[in-house]
Amino acid sequence: MLYLFLRRFLVAPLVKLLFRPKVTGAEHVPTDGPALLVSNHLAFCDSIFLPVSIPRQIVFPAKSEYFTGPGLKGKLVATFFRSVGQIPIDRSGGRASLAALNTGLGILEKGGLFGIYPEGTRSPDGRLYKGKTGVARMAIVAGVPVIPVAMIDTHKLQPAGRMKPTLFYREKGRLLPRLVRPGVAFGEPLDFSRYEGMERDRFVLRSVTDEIMYALMDLSGQEYVDMYADKAKELLKAGESIDEHVRLGDTKAS
Repeated sequence: MLYLFLRRFLVAPLVKLLFRPKVTGAEHVPTDGPALLVSNHLAFCDSIFLPVSIPRQIVFPAKSEYFTGPGLKGKLVATFFRSVGQIPIDRSGGRASLAALNTGLGILEKGGLFGIYPEGTRSPDGRLYKGKTGVARMAIVAGVPVIPVAMIDTHKLQPAGRMKPTLFYREKGRLLPRLVRPGVAFGEPLDFSRYEGMERDRFVLRSVTDEIMYALMDLSGQEYVDMYADKAKELLKAGESIDEHVRLGDTKAS
């Protein structure tokens, strides 16, 4: 009830009034029944624009730290995340990753929509990075439609490291900045039922994940980088070139 009230009467109207997000392909999302929504991840605000883009509730896993902050500010932050359909998940890996998978499967089994970012973290430079195979395992086990979702220009609205959005973006070669209008594009559902019972085959998992990432690349128009985003962030932090490491074949996370 809290989610529906805050989303319908507070968050969604405010977001649509201020930012006018352009939504396309929403007809690909079923009006009832389960579906797995897989999205590229450009900015923190993706988890705000995507949930308010369709009438149905989308549940997302979010860092558990967002729900455990101290004091009034911590409570307000936790309330906000719950208002846009996010649930706390420990994403540290191992058993925590298994818990996230089981949480998603439980929501899908109840006929809900579950959203996930296959890259595992935000893109450091606006490009699309290699997907992690947990999304494939969930898709095969759940046996539900997989709907690719492209977030568009949200990184221009909220550049990395900034919490406050910027309404204008200056592009190279342009004299004047332009108004940023973020977009959410839903693609046609993907069907992986042909892989039923093969969720332990790592080659199948890689193939399914790559098919999902290709659909996201096609939908978003992003350049694809054959490297995990967390590895790319490590390189940038160390002052090294992502493209040079890709050229040398050094793409695995340390």
